[in-house]
Amino acid sequence: MRTLDFDYFKNTVNAMRVDRVINRPVGIIGLARSGLAAAKLLKRLGGNPFVSDAKPESRLEKELAELKEAEIPFETGGHTDKLLEESEYLIVSPGVPKEIPILERAQEIGIPIFSELEVASWLCDANLAAVTGSNGKTTTTTLLGRIFETARIESTAAGNIGYAFSEVCDRISSRGWIALEVSSAQLERIFDFHPHIAIVLNLTPDHLDRYGTFEEYARVKMRVAENLTGVDFLIANADDDYLVQLVQPVEARKIFFSLEKKLESGIYLEDDKIVFHFGELQGDLGSRKDLSIPGPHNLYNAMAAGAAALAAGVSSDAIKETFKTFGGVEHRLEYVDTINGIRYINDSKGTNIDSVWYALQSVPENTILIMGGKYKGGELSRLNELIRQKIKHLILIGEAAETFHDAYKNIVPVGRAETLEDAVFSAADIGHDGDTVLLSPACASFDMFKDFEHRGQVFKDAVLKLKARNKE
Repeated sequence: MRTLDFDYFKNTVNAMRVDRVINRPVGIIGLARSGLAAAKLLKRLGGNPFVSDAKPESRLEKELAELKEAEIPFETGGHTDKLLEESEYLIVSPGVPKEIPILERAQEIGIPIFSELEVASWLCDANLAAVTGSNGKTTTTTLLGRIFETARIESTAAGNIGYAFSEVCDRISSRGWIALEVSSAQLERIFDFHPHIAIVLNLTPDHLDRYGTFEEYARVKMRVAENLTGVDFLIANADDDYLVQLVQPVEARKIFFSLEKKLESGIYLEDDKIVFHFGELQGDLGSRKDLSIPGPHNLYNAMAAGAAALAAGVSSDAIKETFKTFGGVEHRLEYVDTINGIRYINDSKGTNIDSVWYALQSVPENTILIMGGKYKGGELSRLNELIRQKIKHLILIGEAAETFHDAYKNIVPVGRAETLEDAVFSAADIGHDGDTVLLSPACASFDMFKDFEHRGQVFKDAVLKLKARNKE
């Protein structure tokens, strides 16, 4: 099989801009994973970072210990004018709200504000494959990273999963690849960020609490492609009509993927085979039955990752091998255990309505669904039919409990729990042999947990505690 010309990538890599860091005072707002990683990176490369977080010191013990060890100054409990008086520019962590007073004042006096994604890209010589979309980002990014590993390409997966971009940005050479999960919040404040391959999986209403309208949310998502050129690739879902319209003006080589139609150029299903045909490349990536992760949503994710890998010069054999062995990602339809005949599934990554819609297609009838958290908006009625078909009982937690109760009380029996552990124990009492308990919250986690990983781990710990209790 012929492959695409790989050499063009090394000719389009942005020169590393260490000059934007060395000896420069930089304010960092938010001491989450990406903020901490950015601070340590800038310090290591000769910059002068100062970190500010609104949380009290008592809630940041681990992070502050790392800052002290690296001799990085910080403030907690709020953002003072020290940030504005001593910083040439600011870096904002993705979890920080868009419109807080310190950012408004910075904009008023003309201090540039960037995302950690933007700044890390200045310091990165590797080729970037950026993955965004409303659903499937983590699975697609992880799968693409595994494909690179199978092909023995110098690479890593990072971004909104696992490692922050700043932790790995300068550790992969110009011949290597970083598969990068990119969220809308990270894309809000980019300037030069320029992936060589951009993947947009889908666009459905999400984060409406942050953006107000779906159109504004979609506009921010599409910023992933705003710096692409004619030698770069844009990979997009041909079955998402709105997305297809948005990508048309983008200056890049486009590769579409589809489950619903045969494409003149792209990657699609033909007699159950995953077929690709674009440019001089043509062939197949095996049968859909060979894919080890279930569900139509994962077939979309596999097509997108496969298209990106082909564009990067990976052989179809390496992609096929990875498809057969890739077992999915933690917190995404993750099997936890079976206790008294009841299966427990952790889908803590299901943070919006559309994600839960896909999850419900992958579970059997007589499922007990645990939902709730910090609601981000979306069309709740989209789940009505699947809840009617699949769910025997709904258990609600968190801030959104009242909203979800009103939406689904006439469809299915609904209960509430004060904690996620209580919800797991309640589900065990309700369930019978052959039932499934699914955590798929349709919400962000920040009302009760540090992040979705924390929520998923609490769920798994509760299942372990339940198992121990049943052995007593």
